[in-house]
Amino acid sequence: MSESRDFCPRCGDPVGERAEPLPGRPRTRDRKLCDDCYFEDFDLVDAPDRIEVLVCSGCGAVRRGSSWRDVEARDYTDVAVDETAERLGVHVDAEAVEWGVEPEQVDENTIRMHCQFSGVVRGTRREESVTVPVKISRGTCDRCGRIAGGYYAAIVQIRADDRELTAEERERAIEIAESHVAAQEAKGDREAFITEIDETEDGPNLKISSNGLGQDVATRITDQLGGSFESYPTLVTEDADGNEVYRVTFAVRLPRYAPGEIVDPDDGDGPVLVTGVADRVRGVRLASGAEYVSGFDDGDAPDAERIGSRADASETTVVTVEDEHAVQVLDPETYEAVTVPNPDFFENDADVALAVKHDGEVHLVPERDPAATDDEE
Repeated sequence: MSESRDFCPRCGDPVGERAEPLPGRPRTRDRKLCDDCYFEDFDLVDAPDRIEVLVCSGCGAVRRGSSWRDVEARDYTDVAVDETAERLGVHVDAEAVEWGVEPEQVDENTIRMHCQFSGVVRGTRREESVTVPVKISRGTCDRCGRIAGGYYAAIVQIRADDRELTAEERERAIEIAESHVAAQEAKGDREAFITEIDETEDGPNLKISSNGLGQDVATRITDQLGGSFESYPTLVTEDADGNEVYRVTFAVRLPRYAPGEIVDPDDGDGPVLVTGVADRVRGVRLASGAEYVSGFDDGDAPDAERIGSRADASETTVVTVEDEHAVQVLDPETYEAVTVPNPDFFENDADVALAVKHDGEVHLVPERDPAATDDEE
């Protein structure tokens, strides 16, 4: 019985069982090649003659196909390495492939990538070196173009009900907005940005990239600082499909009273230092130190007289503690000794205390919210 053997169609040498077709051609018996003929047409690496990379000069995003992608690159060399890795192809028959790259900075915009590859093909280790120049071009991505052009779809107006915003509220509201937008950017939303923050006398106006993001920002501000918001859409144009495009203003109104204010609800129990306004006004009675919470019907806007704020309080001398109900201090304006209630928050061994005077009466004021912890301060 004779042994069946295959022969190389190119040189006629026997090829046995290790034969392979020409690279890229059908795997048929009559197209099998011996090792020598096979490797004559073999390229371990498929590399382009040149790679061009478009990088946004504003944010550093890289254009890939029809879209822009944020890349976590330290510099343009990292971008060139990543793009080269994306564009190089290794032969499908290669196993145990290893590769390395050595970038050479030719000039500011050109990086020459020296790449070394090795892999096992037909039981033989093959090595190949290729050099690919990478040209860095600069442009402007869609996102940066919109920001530069002043594009926005929503306005978040931050105001307070029947009062001026405090400096802390202004700062905190902007911080909440910027933090949320930054979180959306970190998740890959390239359409999330704040175009402009306009600080007016009444409060900040934030121009934001989308209506959905504007609503999210307004919601987070009121969740953390209290109050409510209303939305006012305005038709601005139609898109290419004839759909109406609206710009929405989200009018945020923080509560009537701010933490740190001193108000008198006129209920007979004396002034209150406001400590919270998330849903209802919460605070501490200056006369007794007892907790105050406004009624459900009043919510965060009960009728009350504004007396001042903790920032208006002056440090005064404690003369003597008369008993658990009364303490004698110096009037912060006349410096005469006056007797005032001894509230729970007052420390009987204190030499000084904070006090405010209103309508001829002196009220002690806690240095910090009685319910606050050191971590909250």
